[in-house]
Amino acid sequence: MQEEPKESSVRRFLDLVKKSRRGKFKVYIGMSAGVGKTYRMLQEAHALLRNNVDIRVGYIETHNRAETHALLDGVPIIPRRKIFYKGKELEEMDVQAIISLHPEVVIVDELAHSNAEGSKNGKRWQDVIDILEAGISVISAVNIQHLESLNEEIEQITGIPITERIPDKILELTDEIVNIDLTADELIDRLKDGKIYDSSKIQRALQNFFQPDKILQLRELALKEVAHHVERKIDVEIPKQIKLRPERFLACISSNAETAKVVIRKTARLASYYRSPWVVLYVQSSSESGDRIRLDKQRHLINNFKLATELGAEVVKIKSDQVTQTIMKVAEEREITTICIGKPHLSLFQVILRTAIFNQLLHKIAETETDLVVLA
Repeated sequence: MQEEPKESSVRRFLDLVKKSRRGKFKVYIGMSAGVGKTYRMLQEAHALLRNNVDIRVGYIETHNRAETHALLDGVPIIPRRKIFYKGKELEEMDVQAIISLHPEVVIVDELAHSNAEGSKNGKRWQDVIDILEAGISVISAVNIQHLESLNEEIEQITGIPITERIPDKILELTDEIVNIDLTADELIDRLKDGKIYDSSKIQRALQNFFQPDKILQLRELALKEVAHHVERKIDVEIPKQIKLRPERFLACISSNAETAKVVIRKTARLASYYRSPWVVLYVQSSSESGDRIRLDKQRHLINNFKLATELGAEVVKIKSDQVTQTIMKVAEEREITTICIGKPHLSLFQVILRTAIFNQLLHKIAETETDLVVLA
């Protein structure tokens, strides 16, 4: 009976040892080709070289962009491996040479690339995992359209099928993600200036992929992905008791139609001001069950749920006679920072003395770091 927990403990310890030996993984992500990911990787390479870090290029693709190509000067390059496939000579990253030379850091461009047949791994992201597990840190780059979970959405935006993709788990392995962001106008200007494609491809690109509405949507997806990564990193790495909690609002409503409407609208404004998610909670007591509540109250409730949804709230309906406990349970589960309720019809002093639910709520909230807002 004692062996199983011991084995489990050993496995956990081995996982920790492997994780500590694993190289660090940094990814530059962008909304499209031409935003400057490769340029930034090479800039970072020069900065690391100046600080005596052994960094080398495992694979880079400059696409003959003059500014980017110039940055290759002075950065050690590990020669590519040559493969003959169907009578053609192809070049791939030499993973084994990288692992054997064992630099501190290696640059690996084009993370979504598919390797030629005969390679150990089918995809470059698999090569990167091998390099990381060998204890070498990797700086890489990828465009947002190559992310597997966004594949269909991006095809709808661009009208172009994306065949080379990376699984979402690869970005979850990263220690750092950096978004290379440009406005649509800046990116189109770069294209027109010949900084992305040669002159023969510019007009076609402008008519297809490089259109302001498409770029804006891809830019939004890239920004959201990096924001999600930062949120995950905060959740994992920063102790709960010291990290800043993002504002989250809980609007508690009853079947009182007018009060509920005020609470919903004012909470919506607060949430909009803080750019925060918010929840509308209706706790249905047994006295307001479907066979007891008046039809006009039911109709008003449905209208208020609809209003809340239109204003961007998540609506939660729970059947319970323990109203205070239910409110606090939802607040805890959703990590609510502010509970919003309607102003009682009685004076606040009378409510505290006579209204058990309100009194209980005050006591419960006093035990937490949650704020209570009474909306008039």
